[in-house]
Amino acid sequence: MAAVVRDPAWPGPAKRSGGAVRAALAVGLLGSATLAAAVAMVLSSSGGGPKETGPSSAARVAALGASPAALARQTAAPSPTAPAARVAASTLLATMRGSAPRYAGPGQLANGATAGTVPFSWYERPSVLPVVATRPGWVEVRLAQRPNESTAWVPASDVTLSRTPYEIVVDLKTTKLSLYDAGRLVFSTPAGVGTADDPTPTGQYFVAFHEQPPPGSPGYGPFILVTSAHSPAISDWEGSGDAVIGIHGPLGEDTQIGTSGAKISHGCIRLHDQALEKLSDVPAGTPIDVVS
Repeated sequence: MAAVVRDPAWPGPAKRSGGAVRAALAVGLLGSATLAAAVAMVLSSSGGGPKETGPSSAARVAALGASPAALARQTAAPSPTAPAARVAASTLLATMRGSAPRYAGPGQLANGATAGTVPFSWYERPSVLPVVATRPGWVEVRLAQRPNESTAWVPASDVTLSRTPYEIVVDLKTTKLSLYDAGRLVFSTPAGVGTADDPTPTGQYFVAFHEQPPPGSPGYGPFILVTSAHSPAISDWEGSGDAVIGIHGPLGEDTQIGTSGAKISHGCIRLHDQALEKLSDVPAGTPIDVVS
């Protein structure tokens, strides 16, 4: 019988103890029917916010009352290896100053299931959210909560604006993770991604926060990038209420990941430790585009 590999379905903690997040772990054995329903790994940008480029970016920032000189970053020509249509020089971010009402449109209250608030924090970490669009006095942001790729409008007065030059692209077809800085490729590395039964969800997500040190097994590596993506196959791991996708170490699967990557996880994105360490400076809010 093959060795059992632990692959976390990380719904996040009800409480934090000593600064560490408690994570629920699902025992995941690749190829085992009895474990096919195990939770997808925790973690990963929102996927890409409004990757604003060109003169219109500065104009929109100015309309929010922010300083274009402080926030605008001109688009750099991507390297020949960069997917130019997808990767921008920078992404506008909104850090919540407090919990704020959630609007379906600028000045328009959300209705039904979308009503509520955009939280100041998620699992006791500040909400740093990619901006999808702007209007005078308003920003549309991606959310870390289900459903995947949710967005909401909030008043610009309720956020602090900044930018990130980074973007992560995960290609499920080639099983590679790539990091871009200002539209230019920094590195590309093989990755362990979800199986057909427990896939890594495609879409636009973002880095919600860093979890350091990671809970449980040292196989997670030096830290976990908790993402805004949620497992499409598992909705409630052991009564936790969620199963969040994450980027972390190989959990003992270095050989399987190898030099070309593999479909071995329950939705998480596993990297060799040396590759994971190269993501240490990637801040919360950084877009993560998962493509196939």
